[in-house]
Amino acid sequence: MHIRYVGHLPPDDPLDGYLRFDIAPQLGVRGTSAGFRVFQFAFSRDVYLYEEVGCSIRVVGKFFPPGRRLSRGSVRPPTETEFHNLTYLHRLGLNHWPFRVARPLGYNPWLHHVLISEYFNGQPLDEVIDQAIRENRRDRLFRKLSALADFLAALHNRTAGEWTVDFRDPYAYAGRLIESLVEKRGMGRSEADEIYRLREGWRGRSFMWEDCRVIVHGDATPSNFEFGPGREVMVFDLERMTWADRVFDLGRLIGELKHFFLRGTGDPWASEPFIGHFLWEYCGHFPDRQAAFRSVTRRIPFYLGITLLRIARNSWVDWGYRRRLLQVAKENLGAIT
Repeated sequence: MHIRYVGHLPPDDPLDGYLRFDIAPQLGVRGTSAGFRVFQFAFSRDVYLYEEVGCSIRVVGKFFPPGRRLSRGSVRPPTETEFHNLTYLHRLGLNHWPFRVARPLGYNPWLHHVLISEYFNGQPLDEVIDQAIRENRRDRLFRKLSALADFLAALHNRTAGEWTVDFRDPYAYAGRLIESLVEKRGMGRSEADEIYRLREGWRGRSFMWEDCRVIVHGDATPSNFEFGPGREVMVFDLERMTWADRVFDLGRLIGELKHFFLRGTGDPWASEPFIGHFLWEYCGHFPDRQAAFRSVTRRIPFYLGITLLRIARNSWVDWGYRRRLLQVAKENLGAIT
């Protein structure tokens, strides 16, 4: 995970006292006076690593700065939401080996709504995928996908509710993605209308509404999972955790796999062995594995398709690759069984 050193935390900064007297004792460290080095994570300007100069503790601080607008439908800062989400998963017992859910150490609304959580030093899934593509370390990716399937199955199955999926939410989300591509990335209205028609085909399918709702990670992308030795899975960045179709997580993850292999090899089918393996491993946690696999794979094309739309709207995606992503997205959205 890429970080850059930005300096020392000033001793008179209120955060210094918070880390010394509220956070450090939770980690078994008392009386630290050496101060903290500060590093910024490359993926966000609001997320920092704080390392005690003696290296006795390392924690992550995630902020919600003044003036930042809440996202659509939110009533509280995402850092507060994530603090409660992490706490809930710990209460569910999902922090026992081989699973490690980042430990929430504190939330302070008076310090720019900072969330302080445990720091992991594992290998991110995106690096594992890149090594499978560039160094042919395919077996390792298969193993790590098996471990991740174990975690997601545990999360979903332990939280399965009695009410069914409300497909209106992902249906509306797909519409927002389409409009974002039109407004921000110049997608033509005729192509948007084509994708809307493909989306419409899913709404009347009863199987999109029938499964029970579960708690999903909500942002199951390769940068939000790390791995340790063996089957150890480290999980963090849970501000988007919510009740939804279990396939929301599965489709997000395999959409990312599709993207990594498409970008890295140019072959839209290169990821298929890993996608099939991941889904088969996940379905092994159900009494009837084959029936679960049939149920999941019927819904996968929709969620995979909207994940590719989500990736395509990023500003770093060039025109040619965006066209590839949109084409593969439309192929999946049109694959209704």
